[in-house]
Amino acid sequence: MNNFLFKTERLGIRNWKTSDIPVFVEMGKDKEVMKFFPWLMTDEQSQKFIERMKNQFDKKGYAYIPIINLENNEFLGMVGLMDQNYNNHLADFVDIGWRLKRSAWGKGYATEAAKAWLDFGFKEKEIETIYSVAPLLNLGSEKVMQKIGLEKIDEMVHPKIPEGNPLRQCCLYKKDNPY
Repeated sequence: MNNFLFKTERLGIRNWKTSDIPVFVEMGKDKEVMKFFPWLMTDEQSQKFIERMKNQFDKKGYAYIPIINLENNEFLGMVGLMDQNYNNHLADFVDIGWRLKRSAWGKGYATEAAKAWLDFGFKEKEIETIYSVAPLLNLGSEKVMQKIGLEKIDEMVHPKIPEGNPLRQCCLYKKDNPY
């Protein structure tokens, strides 16, 4: 039984289930999926990440959570909103982000789910501003940011990525609540 938070034309967005863990763990070990993240994830790191997402969802009603293909009930990855703090000029902010398994790439799923998340965040959660951060090298994520109507406001050094790592130089996008 799927208890979707909301649906789009092709996707259901819901909280994490135990059955999602093996697929997400494998995504965290996939060098292509993790190409624009500073490291691959161990099984334990992936499971702790899911627990953190579940806890935030319980507290706030949003997190990075699974997107499910409504046609075949397949776990495609995660999209959502997450509270962040980079201990820099951003301080506390809400980030929109995504990570999909390779077989889900290039089909518009991240864009479709992210548009729905923006709407949910602004209308239902009354979030004032939603940001998105990605390494400058991650042109795919930057395209999604543009497609969902975010505006590039800056480039920045990501404070949680070690010096010398080429992923440290990031683009920063945002959108203010239009409602």
